[in-house]
Amino acid sequence: MTAALAGKSIAILAANGFDETQMTEIQRALTGVKASFKTVAPEHGVVNGWQKDHWGHYFPVDAQIGEALGSDFDFLVIPGGERAIAKLKTNLHTRRIVNHFLEAQKPIAAVGAGVALLALSPKSAGLTVAATPDIEEELTAAGALMSEDTSEICDVVLTSTGENTEWVAQAIELFGEVKEELQAA
Repeated sequence: MTAALAGKSIAILAANGFDETQMTEIQRALTGVKASFKTVAPEHGVVNGWQKDHWGHYFPVDAQIGEALGSDFDFLVIPGGERAIAKLKTNLHTRRIVNHFLEAQKPIAAVGAGVALLALSPKSAGLTVAATPDIEEELTAAGALMSEDTSEICDVVLTSTGENTEWVAQAIELFGEVKEELQAA
């Protein structure tokens, strides 16, 4: 599956304070399968990561969230990071993008605090998700069902608590499977 995602476009939704480890893990994996990805963020120019207990590196912003359309991308990745997710929750464009992906049944990989953004869409009702205890209440209020596992795939939505890195391989596999299904159709 080394080139299974070649030609597909992935949006990585981030804001200042995103979990840098989660971001670099998925970027490395996407690069390995020749996928095209863009960092979509509310910030101009660069977005700053968070590493455990301090600010991390800067990453270039490829598309402003206000100008990005869900239809421009095949897949969506939402890394965690409490600071980033708190900022993204207050951005109406976040709701628009997440809702587009859920309505169009396009694959999403959300990890850690990033899973909370699924609650912004009414389409999250009925989804089974893996989530950390601190965000379970808002997901349940949105109608999502909680999984006991650290990662869960429900339809084309992968969620992970971020407790391990298996979600990265699962995301690449999910995205590759969906691409193959689209080609066969």
